[in-house]
Amino acid sequence: MWLSSSSVGRKFIMAVTGAVLVLFVTFHCLMNAIAIAWPVAYNSICMFLGANWYALIASAGLAAFIIVHIIYAVMLTVQNRRARGHERYAISKRPAGVEWSSQNMLVLGIVILAFLAVHMIQFWAKMQLMEVLGKETVIPATAGTLFIQEAFQLVWTPIVYIIGFIALWFHMNHGMWSMFQSVGWDSTIWIPRLKKIACCWTTVVIALFIAEAIVFTVQANKQHYLKDEALRNQYKTMVVPMLEKDFGPAAVQQLSSMPFEQYEQAIRGQYRSMQDPQAAAYYSAQDPEAYNGMIEALEQQIEFLDFIAPEEIPATANPANN
Repeated sequence: MWLSSSSVGRKFIMAVTGAVLVLFVTFHCLMNAIAIAWPVAYNSICMFLGANWYALIASAGLAAFIIVHIIYAVMLTVQNRRARGHERYAISKRPAGVEWSSQNMLVLGIVILAFLAVHMIQFWAKMQLMEVLGKETVIPATAGTLFIQEAFQLVWTPIVYIIGFIALWFHMNHGMWSMFQSVGWDSTIWIPRLKKIACCWTTVVIALFIAEAIVFTVQANKQHYLKDEALRNQYKTMVVPMLEKDFGPAAVQQLSSMPFEQYEQAIRGQYRSMQDPQAAAYYSAQDPEAYNGMIEALEQQIEFLDFIAPEEIPATANPANN
């Protein structure tokens, strides 16, 4: 098949997959901007996407495009090296008119791939993957701003991201105009124009990414995503439904209608009262399995609260030991 066996076909596939990835990067940049302008809406988008079938299909499709792009990039690099033969060992200056990024696309791609791995570990693996696996963690899988808090409060995160963004600028800047050349649109009139368009597009997108990383870092160090009242109430609506199995829908509805501080007091107070030796003995005698289920459900809420609003005196302290 000419798409996989010929140089032209391989470049065509690189161009198509590259175009899709450029569009995704642009979309991702705009979505991150929502996290700055309207964090509550950003979490709502995370909830809308989550592990729904359309989001999973989109994620699988994106992964397929990335894998194909990488495979064909390696194939073309190997092909070009074989074509040059021993000439590649000769010491020579970069030919005039040839961009530095053009000669280092594979290296740039490797840097971007390493950055992508870090990004996926910090976000996708803790969000969509956890939903797919059905695992409940301290942070709700749809609370995107809490994962921003967790990632960008680390000193090294913005450094890694900015390095990745710079590599992405070089890679996209060259790739955007060269993909048109790969599909035959290589007129001497349009190539200079496409280079300018690619440079402007890439510069705006990467500048926004870097600005977003800086804002996320500042906000995370101010603990904005932990202290903002609107976000706290939104987080509460994500975790309260976990109590329905053991406490019933009426309790969930009541807690959902409370402001965050009242919800926190109610959960911590209920947990302490159920830990009292007399209460524990009473509930255990009535229905040990139900009691253990309620304690476990409350402990999940306490873990969440300790992450969002830790107490000076741990809520797990046993009153009997005081």
